Amino acid sequence: MARKGHRPSTGVGNRPRFWGRHAVTAALANDSRTVRKLWGTREALAGLDLPPTLSVTFAEVTDLGRLVPADAPHQGLVAEVDPLDEMWLADLLHAGRDDTRPLIVLDQVTDPHNVGAILRSAAAFDALGIVTQDRHAPPESGTVARAASGALETVPWVRVVNLARALEEIAEAGFWRVGLTGHAEQTFAQVIGQQRIAIVLGAEGEGMRQNTETHCDQLARLPISDKVESLNVSNAAAIALYAVAAR
Repeated sequence: MARKGHRPSTGVGNRPRFWGRHAVTAALANDSRTVRKLWGTREALAGLDLPPTLSVTFAEVTDLGRLVPADAPHQGLVAEVDPLDEMWLADLLHAGRDDTRPLIVLDQVTDPHNVGAILRSAAAFDALGIVTQDRHAPPESGTVARAASGALETVPWVRVVNLARALEEIAEAGFWRVGLTGHAEQTFAQVIGQQRIAIVLGAEGEGMRQNTETHCDQLARLPISDKVESLNVSNAAAIALYAVAAR
């Protein structure tokens, strides 16, 4: 297939370390993921079906704690992995050409906990994938993998250089681009209809940039109480994904 629009970014220079049972076992189960090293307690490693070529080191809990950030809940397992191969936006759109799965587009959402939580919600509601900017999004990391609870291995994640051009390509593929913002007049439920939806969400606190808003077909809001100013971006993504699934 001819590649259109965006060249994938180069991978991160260092191999990330994942920790926690869900993140590590999901990485081991992913045929597209190369796990280079595995450290674990004898209890945590017991029962795992490990490839014979994998470098495995038995370690004490205190030793594992030195391999990951302070207080990281490693649950007795730490893995060093290669980043996943980058995916083309055109390939992702082609994969979803015959279905109505929603797409998540993130505009400068940089918090790895939020991106991980959004990946988890995307997996739960069978989203086609997520699209982020190349430079203004977190790299694959233990924090993202932990928050995603295995979804980093199953939900396609496309990084693009220019988000505006990516949104144009998404529209050409037949998606109705709905940007979530608190200043919109209509609610999300009022605008989604039965069409293919790309849910566009902005950065924590700042929201979508103006240029991103202009590349949306419609702006909408979630009908939250005036007792709070806004929702966390990962919560907003989960609610919007549910609304699409339940329509």
